[in-house]
Amino acid sequence: MPRPSGPPQTIAIVTDAWHPQVNGVVRTLATTCDILRGWGHEVRVISPADYLSVPAPTYPEIRLAITTPGAVGRALGRMRAEAVHIATEGPLGFAARRYCLGRRVPFTTAYHTQFPDYFARRTGLSPRWFWSYISWFHRPAQRVMVATESIRRQLRENGLTRLAAWSRGVDLACFSPAAPCPPEYAGLEGPIQLYVGRIAVEKNIEVFLDSGYPGTKVVVGDGPARAQLERRYPDALFMGKRSGTELAGFYAHTDVFVFPSRTDTFGLVMIEALACGTPVAAFPAPGPLDILNDEVGAMDETLDDAIAAALTRDRAACAQYGATYSWEAATRQFLQALEALEEEETAQLAASLA
Repeated sequence: MPRPSGPPQTIAIVTDAWHPQVNGVVRTLATTCDILRGWGHEVRVISPADYLSVPAPTYPEIRLAITTPGAVGRALGRMRAEAVHIATEGPLGFAARRYCLGRRVPFTTAYHTQFPDYFARRTGLSPRWFWSYISWFHRPAQRVMVATESIRRQLRENGLTRLAAWSRGVDLACFSPAAPCPPEYAGLEGPIQLYVGRIAVEKNIEVFLDSGYPGTKVVVGDGPARAQLERRYPDALFMGKRSGTELAGFYAHTDVFVFPSRTDTFGLVMIEALACGTPVAAFPAPGPLDILNDEVGAMDETLDDAIAAALTRDRAACAQYGATYSWEAATRQFLQALEALEEEETAQLAASLA
């Protein structure tokens, strides 16, 4: 796909989610950065790797940066950015937001993660307590980028109206039905049912592992709940982290991909599975409702029924549908949603070095 018209920009992205974390947010940001650079843009990332950090409670692989708005502001000033995007609502995002508001520098944000639902699951408190922070955080943004229509409606209901579409994509050179079969699948009882993603309480994996549908359940990924779930479900196969062609092989040679989460804003793993020709079973929740149709998946409040229905879907139709999700098209949306800084606004950022 040719590079979009218009001059290259210097784009600053502030994110609390970055390598070595392995999740959909990091994959989305990293892929977007790679494509933008390939199109000639200069992309500079401010991440926890640039600061002292501490592990997040219950999520030790996630680092929380220890810094100040002034330090983040000086980093932005050195970048001479022509657009500032704040990707996450964590400490770095908070610092960048405060600095930009203080200097009257416009910025965009994105709503990647259903934090109100995540924290409600972990604390027992109502999601409304956490929606107050989400609404407050994003309200000053020139635009809030969202992946699906369901999330767009949810944000509108919480008072956020300056919204822009930013979808997701698949690396079709990697994720396809031709991916090699993993040796671990040899001799497994079918149908093979696969989950891929973080192993954490908010992902609702226990419902999948408790389902009574016959066959073999396979879990690919890692996270704070893995050890506990391995003990509780000895018949399930926990494969740990996989990536690239190896991960694609798990997708491609699975009979059905099961997506039990009710709290994801998109569900990148679903379109990766579809691109590999594997149908998806899910609950009728945001993410699946926006992505799946009756030709490539099944949704039901009873997960066993969704699995049974998904197994009847045509795998060629799944692969064809998954191939419609392009990272290039998604990155074009990101570029269109950015807020270009005026000359005086760029100067205000640069003044932080004085």
